[in-house]
Amino acid sequence: MRRSFILFLLIGFSATGAFAHEVRPAYLELRQTSADSYDVLWKVPGRGDDLRFGVYVRLPDNCQRSSEIQITGINNAFSDRWTVQCKGAINGGTIFIEGLSSSVIDVLVRIQRLDGTIQVTRLTPSAPSFAIEASPSRVQLAGTYVSLGVEHILYGIDHLLFVLGLMLLVRDFGSLAKTITAFTVAHSITLAAATVGYVHVEVAPVEATIALSILFLAAELVRSQRGESGIAQRAPWIVAFAFGLLHGLGFAGTLGKMGLPHSEIPIALLLFNVGVELGQLGFVLVFAGFLRSLATLEISWPNWTRAIPAYSIGAFAALTFLQRVDSIFW
Repeated sequence: MRRSFILFLLIGFSATGAFAHEVRPAYLELRQTSADSYDVLWKVPGRGDDLRFGVYVRLPDNCQRSSEIQITGINNAFSDRWTVQCKGAINGGTIFIEGLSSSVIDVLVRIQRLDGTIQVTRLTPSAPSFAIEASPSRVQLAGTYVSLGVEHILYGIDHLLFVLGLMLLVRDFGSLAKTITAFTVAHSITLAAATVGYVHVEVAPVEATIALSILFLAAELVRSQRGESGIAQRAPWIVAFAFGLLHGLGFAGTLGKMGLPHSEIPIALLLFNVGVELGQLGFVLVFAGFLRSLATLEISWPNWTRAIPAYSIGAFAALTFLQRVDSIFW
């Protein structure tokens, strides 16, 4: 029963991958420069081959564009900059993202006023608009970044598969706790380093290498089932820490490409990482609890079914690696 559930879970992961939610949100920033003037930055993730998602900004009716739009494209993302004049206050006005309801991306919106107040919110396909508030709360800002982190880990199928592989490889609870902690510490280090600009890497090769890390873990699972002792079984926390550094670079792609102001990166980084850890902890607890409940069912399965989880994870990782390599060169 346990192995059947794991196989079902992996099939679900594969199906989700086919209709994947884009974990790189678009970013809209309005920075007030005078009583009725705002600089606008609109950053949209690319879809490869010089294509961008078909989502467009509609500002409040009292805002009119007062400069030409400057368009730049770099690192598979497109940035538009322009200036608007908004007669009267924009408080209470509505910002709407056209095309968002039929897309697979979210939009992080940041409004900075002359008095220093900041409003940050996240728009989704199911909620493509919001009303500008006069006095945004700190709780709202914190909730936005935390929820972004939770969503990123839950949609990050490759990260969850790596954690799943660790749980299947390390059966002792104490060792598992140390291994997951090592993974957490490691990806927190590189997430911070990459987001603040100390480390610069291309996202596509990192994501391809992350797929290889999952393939390696699947191979170690097979070795373990054959009674052979691999490095992941002898020192799982070392493997988790080493690959955690790599996975942290993958996490950094979400915050790093938004173009957040340097003054806001530390708090955004902290809250985003809190969300990532909450999502990861939730996955571990739910999966462990479900397996514990299944253990109460006395069902005898053939020995060959023991290999299904490892080979399923390995096949998924190999296919993902080939897809990501193909996207790099073509």
